[in-house]
Amino acid sequence: MQETSEVKVGIFLNRPNRFLCEVEIDGTIECCHLPNPGRMWELLFPRVRMYVRRSGQKNRRTAYDVIGVEREGIPILLDTQYTNEVAARLIQEKKIPAWKDWQVLRREVAVGHSRFDLLLGRGPERFYVEVKSCTLFGRHGAMFPDAVTERGKKHLLTLAAMREEGIRTGILFLVQWDRARWFLPDYHTDPAFASVFFNVAPRLDWQAFSVHWTPTFQMPEPAGTLFYPAQVLDKENHDSGVYLVILQVERSVRIEIGAMGERIFPAGYYVYIGSAKKHLTARLERHKRLRKKMHWHIDYLRQQAKVTATVPIRTSAPLEHSLAAAVQAVSEGSVPGFGCTDCSCRSHLFMFSQNPLQQRDFVQVIEDFRINRLEALIE
Repeated sequence: MQETSEVKVGIFLNRPNRFLCEVEIDGTIECCHLPNPGRMWELLFPRVRMYVRRSGQKNRRTAYDVIGVEREGIPILLDTQYTNEVAARLIQEKKIPAWKDWQVLRREVAVGHSRFDLLLGRGPERFYVEVKSCTLFGRHGAMFPDAVTERGKKHLLTLAAMREEGIRTGILFLVQWDRARWFLPDYHTDPAFASVFFNVAPRLDWQAFSVHWTPTFQMPEPAGTLFYPAQVLDKENHDSGVYLVILQVERSVRIEIGAMGERIFPAGYYVYIGSAKKHLTARLERHKRLRKKMHWHIDYLRQQAKVTATVPIRTSAPLEHSLAAAVQAVSEGSVPGFGCTDCSCRSHLFMFSQNPLQQRDFVQVIEDFRINRLEALIE
């Protein structure tokens, strides 16, 4: 990383948009540039420790750049612009065992209408590598991406097409979490990327490699190559499963909920739990729409509430009731009988006074059902 000033520790407060963070630094609230457009629900909780460095650029609106954040006492790199430099150094210093025979020849290499991060060489052989920074992980698993990436899918298809022409191509997923042991594409968030990855991965020379950072963020220590449980992806990446819909009621409102009758919904956030044995994507799109035939309890609530997020969990297991129980355990209350007329659950709608995606306990539920639960399928 290019030295401009010392690394400072601040306190993360808020993220006004994808590329800005409000951070308390030495008692002053600063607006900092975040060079990472990822979702990062699992990392950016209010009051977590954040690492920043004063920018060396003049006449810029933000005086600081975000370098990383802390999770469970461990620094995590967030600066995606630094990832390519780290990857090149690891390869050049022979710290990735599978690629120890290769040298870095160039960076940012154009091939046709595409541009790849690294060109490696071994004698007369050439090897094009795309580098991806992975900041989505659970206890022992890592997944990429944490937001839909059309660009990432295009890279996969281009690399695979080049390989068909006899050109060596691959990907390095640099996992910023040294506790990770296995890697999968995040089929919950981007099933299209995951499907393409499943099809082309056997033809590409790719690695998922984890590293360990210290608060200086100079260069990480290599941790190891991650295992790829392809059978989990084959079994689970289908358009079915369970889901959470997060809604916001801006002011207290009285709503007629079909046969349930009239209910008062105080201002706040509500999390609805549902399932879809097929067409999960279409079901979530339906919940977002306002114009539709009233059928489920949530359809009536949706008329007066804004959908702030949908969280699909693609799975072949019947998890709806266990997910409802897990969310109920971290919620501030529930609406009895809502969305559960066909089961024995008390409710499938749970109340939060603040945005649950900014609450560690709630996001932990998502992580457990999306990532940590898969440990049982891998063993």
